[in-house]
Amino acid sequence: MKKVVAVAPYYRKDSINFKMGAYKAWENIGGKTAKDHYPIGKLVGFFHKYELPSFLCCKNEARLRFVEPINRYFDAFPDYLFYEIIPFVWDCWPCLDDRFCRWLERHKVKRAVFTSGQNAERIRRRLPYINILVVTEGIDVTHYRKGKDLQCRRIDFMEFGRNNRDLFDPSSWNDIKHFNASNQGKRLSDEELRNIMYDSKVVATIPKCDTDAKIANGVETLTQRYWEAMLSRMVMIGHAPKELVDLIGYNPCIEIEGFVSHRDMKDYVIEPLDAEVVHRQVRDIVNNISDYQPLVDHNRETALRYAPWELRMKEVKEWLEKV
Repeated sequence: MKKVVAVAPYYRKDSINFKMGAYKAWENIGGKTAKDHYPIGKLVGFFHKYELPSFLCCKNEARLRFVEPINRYFDAFPDYLFYEIIPFVWDCWPCLDDRFCRWLERHKVKRAVFTSGQNAERIRRRLPYINILVVTEGIDVTHYRKGKDLQCRRIDFMEFGRNNRDLFDPSSWNDIKHFNASNQGKRLSDEELRNIMYDSKVVATIPKCDTDAKIANGVETLTQRYWEAMLSRMVMIGHAPKELVDLIGYNPCIEIEGFVSHRDMKDYVIEPLDAEVVHRQVRDIVNNISDYQPLVDHNRETALRYAPWELRMKEVKEWLEKV
């Protein structure tokens, strides 16, 4: 059996390095690691676009690499030249399937880990010989405080992460103090964003299949944005992905009235929500915010129990030792 060694994902300054949490958890549970050898300077761009032919494969060691299909060349560099690659995969959208499957075949991938069950199932159908483990996306819970109690928070409604403009536009809600992280003219640091979360009452939480339907193509998956909202004790309004509900055993979100998810629809054209309906729901929550304190307290405790990356990486490590 080959020894499995993880290599850290590339660290991007002024960007959300969401893959780093899984790698750090692998370290925390005692998983073996190896030094990364990413290119520097202009070579970074080159190896995002081009791949070298692999010519040698170590017989007693495999490399666990944290991969997005769109960046597969770079994310696995240079280990695909010398080792068996075990991809740990995020954001495997259907539009990338053809090129990603060719990459998996070219590198004779035998084992892979996916953070989305729907994405994993599509790849299984196309490449049934690959042994695939599915683990939901996690988060480093130590980075998130519980923040102020809801009635003491100053920001009524917050948006961050995905762009929700096609679903509702709160810019005209004059009675609601609204914050949109995408409209700040600069990227907020992680600490700045978390401080705003701790001071926000309500947050929009809508899956990618309903904010970018053509890319997601019906894939509804649990992302760290839900864990961030739960850990920061914000009231979530929008839609909870089935993966989250199945994992924790209840729906932690306030579902938008009249909302229809595009997960199981063939026509992925986003229909704008009724702004008056959403406004009324948000206003009602804000005006009765103390009523939601037990919910957000419970959501935080649930996230502390289910969200840590260490839980997933222990499962990954045990699985890799068996296959």
